Amino acid sequence: MDISRWVFLILIFVSFATIPIFSDSQLSSGEIPEIPGKFLDFAKKSEVFDWMVEVRRRIHENPELGYEELETSKLIREELDNMGIQYKYPFANTGIVGFIGSGDPPFVGIRADMDALPMQEMVDWEHKSRNPGKMHACGHDAHIAMLLGAAKILLQHQNILKGTVALVFQPAEEGGGGAKKMIDAGALENVEAIFGLHVHPNFPLGKVSSRPGPFLAGSGFFEAVISGRGGHAAIPQHSIDPILAASNVIVSLQHLVSREADPLDSQVVTVAKFQGGGAFNVIPDFVTIGGTFRAFSKESFLQLRQRIEEVIVGQAAVQRCNATVDFLTNSKPFFPPTVNDKNLHKHFQRVAGDMLGNDHVKDMEPLMGSEDFAFYQEVIPGYFYMLGMQGETNENPASVHSPYFKINEEALPFGAALQASLAITYLLEAQPQVPSSSINGHDEL
Repeated sequence: MDISRWVFLILIFVSFATIPIFSDSQLSSGEIPEIPGKFLDFAKKSEVFDWMVEVRRRIHENPELGYEELETSKLIREELDNMGIQYKYPFANTGIVGFIGSGDPPFVGIRADMDALPMQEMVDWEHKSRNPGKMHACGHDAHIAMLLGAAKILLQHQNILKGTVALVFQPAEEGGGGAKKMIDAGALENVEAIFGLHVHPNFPLGKVSSRPGPFLAGSGFFEAVISGRGGHAAIPQHSIDPILAASNVIVSLQHLVSREADPLDSQVVTVAKFQGGGAFNVIPDFVTIGGTFRAFSKESFLQLRQRIEEVIVGQAAVQRCNATVDFLTNSKPFFPPTVNDKNLHKHFQRVAGDMLGNDHVKDMEPLMGSEDFAFYQEVIPGYFYMLGMQGETNENPASVHSPYFKINEEALPFGAALQASLAITYLLEAQPQVPSSSINGHDEL
């Protein structure tokens, strides 16, 4: 072999070698602010970035719905195996929790959701969904790639890890309440705080946003069947019209927000489903309506739930109809409000500012969208934030849950590095709250 080929092989080896950024495991307080920026530089290395892109595209091609993420889960486990990261599986059918670090306290979690949406992708590109009627239209494929990227970053810098990072890969965020089932299955054992993110198509690349306290609304769904007596439309006096009753119900439901809710306490009641009848001249026997309701406090949310049922039943009775109301809790569990811990907000601002600059870390107003990350926040302190990914183009990006939704893959290094930085700096600054002898360590690590 000639010398030029030896030089070429050495250069390839050096370029792919993973050299820890910090050679000394004992960091000074002045070195901790350097971690986020150096992690971002690491995540932008071509071999790391290209790998995250490849993983994300493989997941995008094979979208799977909630609790059906079998191939997605298998892909994640294969990547964890390739990195030598130990994990526990399954949680909630397809969920995974990986572990990086000592296996001892303190424990901090970083989370990604895995499920896709039941919709047909309309973006025509090389890695378009191969599963008809299913699409990653909410960025969960990117979230997975970022969390795996964070794992790679953390793995290569275990020498400065003080404690354990739990990598939480969760099924069924899209209405299935996968987070709650993960908790019930013990996925958060010993974890004392958790961080999650969501890509934001209308927020600039390289910027992040969130807020302390209530960030996303609690949400629930309802479906009501209003029953009357069908008949010919020309002789309505011989019928009991459920369409008229349902119409009055819908109008009355809007009064719950406009006349019963505090104007400073944002709430929403939306009827988005109305099914009744199939002919122009026939009054049907029954009508089905359905919708969603949202609020930022648990008290307001429960009050809305109670009043929705009372209004539907009461207004139907006024029109001589009967009504039954189903809140669909078995298939679509209530999501509590997403409430960010105030201390974790300060941590987020500091770490994100160190990585991106303080002018790229924005506070934002609460959103009426919902997230089952809130279930984690009900049992431990948690923090959820938005990651910008809008590039410098004149294109108006499609929103999440659109069949035209696209991921700007340039955002992957930012998400991976920030999640890794939030976790590792949390551990460096945290102290175990109880003696380690009283907590179950993960001996398999």
